[in-house]
Amino acid sequence: MTSAAPAQPAEPHQPAPSDHHVPTGVDPSVPHSARVWDCLLGGKNHYAVDRQAAAAFEEAIPKVRAYARSGRGFLTRSVRYLAAEAGVRQFLDVGAGLPTAYNTHEIAQSVAPQSRIVYVDHDPMVLLHVGALLTSAPEGATAYVEADMRDTATVLGAASRTLDLSRPVGLVLSDVLGHIVADDEAHAVVRRLATALPTGSYLALSHATPGDPAAVAAQEAYNESGAIPYVLRDRETIARFFEGWELVEPGLVTWPRWRPDAATEQHEHVPGYAAVARLP
Repeated sequence: MTSAAPAQPAEPHQPAPSDHHVPTGVDPSVPHSARVWDCLLGGKNHYAVDRQAAAAFEEAIPKVRAYARSGRGFLTRSVRYLAAEAGVRQFLDVGAGLPTAYNTHEIAQSVAPQSRIVYVDHDPMVLLHVGALLTSAPEGATAYVEADMRDTATVLGAASRTLDLSRPVGLVLSDVLGHIVADDEAHAVVRRLATALPTGSYLALSHATPGDPAAVAAQEAYNESGAIPYVLRDRETIARFFEGWELVEPGLVTWPRWRPDAATEQHEHVPGYAAVARLP
């Protein structure tokens, strides 16, 4: 396994938000998963309500911060694999979330500076910090598309201005499909995106699962808070996202067991499943 060192994370291009500064389109009265995730990862882009939600998760799941790092670790290792071993030079990161350490373009361009990356999200908070996602190496390119991932026609149309969709693309869906509540709709989004990609493209997908009863209870409480809900899915349902794709070894496994490196933390409970697959 290649162990090319990722680039150092970019410094935020915008100041951390205070509870008195609220960008247009951001509701600081209800928690938001991207901001809660940012809080759990040690970021600065969150409000009091997000910190309260993160604290509630941590009270119910003492290792939730380790779980968050575990999910981020899969993203790091899978993008590094795609750039270093699969030779992928184009990435479409859908549901990118807030910039944090080791964003997709930093990982890919640390291996191949000519890599081209398109981020997709529709969160106004992400748009506020989009500068940190657009710090491309001069040989490559990065772009941001503001769109709902369910609007795949808009996503693909805008992405095609930066990516050559006749050449292989690494499609990244990092723990984001849980925000589409209906299983059939979530699976359809992946199928529509895959239809536009050529043979030799890859899918790197992770999804949280109800492995720990405490995690299930905490997620249900979060979903009832007024926040955009996140649905935990079992392994069989997650496996259906890869129908039509060829799984790369070791297949669909828990986050920390996908090609772990020296920095990977292992857990007794299962926070989620992930895999990388190739489009035949």
